[in-house]
Amino acid sequence: MPYNSAPFSPGYNRGVIVSPGAASATATVTGATQTVCLTNLGANVCYIRFGETAPVVATTADYPVPGGAQVTITKPGDYSLMAHISAAGTSLHVMPGEGF
Repeated sequence: MPYNSAPFSPGYNRGVIVSPGAASATATVTGATQTVCLTNLGANVCYIRFGETAPVVATTADYPVPGGAQVTITKPGDYSLMAHISAAGTSLHVMPGEGF
């Protein structure tokens, strides 16, 4: 996968807000993009994992998104499932797009 150094271009009208909790849950993210911007709107850390087919299960060994932080990560373009978990609960905004 080539490195994309373009500024992040959000996929407007495709963002979702999920509520990570103590049990892993799965959300659908547009699979046609390679970049996802994650904004943790809460104070507690959450963990995410992308996958191609169900089940996708997140654990505390997966990618952490600290409380109050925003990160932009890449994923395989055909992965459209995102698992999320947060022991203390939080709110996570997920915005697919392109660039970094």
